[in-house]
Amino acid sequence: MAKCQFNNVKISGIVTVVPPDVKCIDDEVELYGGNKKQINRIKKAIGLDKRHVVDTETTSLDLCAEAAIHLLNSTKSNCKEIDGLIMVTQTPDHFQPSNAAILHGILGLEKDCASYDVNLGCSGYVYGLWLAHMMIESRTCKNVILLAGDTISKNVNPRDRTVAPLFGDAGSATLIQRATNSNSTYFSLHTDGTGHEFIKVPAGGFRKPTTPETRKDILQEDDNYRSENDLVMNGAEVFNFSIKVEPEAIHEIINYANKTIEEIDYIIFHQANQYIISNIIRRLKCPKEKAPSNTVNKYGNQSSASIPATINDAIRNEVSANSKSIIMSGFGVGLSWASCLTTLDNIYCPEVLIYNGDKIK
Repeated sequence: MAKCQFNNVKISGIVTVVPPDVKCIDDEVELYGGNKKQINRIKKAIGLDKRHVVDTETTSLDLCAEAAIHLLNSTKSNCKEIDGLIMVTQTPDHFQPSNAAILHGILGLEKDCASYDVNLGCSGYVYGLWLAHMMIESRTCKNVILLAGDTISKNVNPRDRTVAPLFGDAGSATLIQRATNSNSTYFSLHTDGTGHEFIKVPAGGFRKPTTPETRKDILQEDDNYRSENDLVMNGAEVFNFSIKVEPEAIHEIINYANKTIEEIDYIIFHQANQYIISNIIRRLKCPKEKAPSNTVNKYGNQSSASIPATINDAIRNEVSANSKSIIMSGFGVGLSWASCLTTLDNIYCPEVLIYNGDKIK
C-alpha cells in the first residue's frame, strides 16, 4: 500500500487565481437543442452553472505565476529561501522546457532550487503535496512552493455538451514548510491504469501526433462533435469509479491516521460535479456541511486546482483563524486517486482571486 506519515511539515498558505471571463450554461442552450428544461435539470442534478475560462493567450502558467507572486508577497516569504518548486499541470505551455523551470525564472528563485513538473490532473494536488512533504521530510528542502493549475477549457470541443459546460480554468499556489511540533500528515495514493481510456485526449502527443485529420470535428456516436485533439470522457465509467473508490479512500486514510470521521472538520473533494460528491457523501454517511461542493457551481471543474480553490472559496475563514482537521481527496484521470489528512492551522488563505496580470512571454 502506498501510504505514509509525515511529522515535521506544515502548509502555510494557499492562493487560487481564476480568469475574469465567465461562461454560464444558461447561455449555451443551443448545445441542448434549445431545451431549457434539460439545462435546468442539469443545473439541479449536477450543479453546473458558471465557470471561469481563459482567453486564447492566457495559460495555466500565467494563473499560477500570479497566485505564487501573491502568496509569496502576502506571507512575506523570502524568494531566496524557496528551495523547491513543483508544478502540477496537464496543460503546460510547452513540451519543453517544463513550466516549473519557466516559473523558477519568473519568481527569481535561487539556482539551488529543485524544480519539476508533474503530469497529473484531478488527483494532482494531493500528489503534489505528498511530493513536497517528502522533499522537506527528507531534509532536501525547507520551503517548497506547489503550483497546481490547468486550462482544460482549451482541451474541450465547444460543441461537446458532455464536457464543454463542465470545465473551468484556475491556477493555485501553496506554500509548504519545515516545522517542528506540527501535527502529523497522512497520505494514501492509488492508480488504476486499466481505466486510462476513460478520460483522454487521443491525439497531440508522440503516440498520435497532430495532423489535419486529427483536428477534424466529427459527429460521434454520442451525438457530440469532437476531434481527436479534444478531451473525451466516459461519464458513466468515471461516475462508477468515483463513487466506488472515494468512500474506500476516505475510510482508508481515517483508519490509517487512527481517527474517526467525527474528528474531521472538513473533507475537501476534487470538485468533479455535485452529483458525484453528493453520492460519495451519502455513502460515507457524512454531514453535507463537512464536504463543500459549491465550488463547481461557481467555477466549474478546475482539475488539479479544484481542491485549493474549494479551500479558498468555502472554508477560508475557518482555516485562517483556527486550526482545522482536513481531508483532501482527488480522483480522476489516470485513473488516479489520492487522499491526505492534515491540519490547516491559521494559514494564509484569501478568497479566490481574479487574474489581472500580464501574460508571460
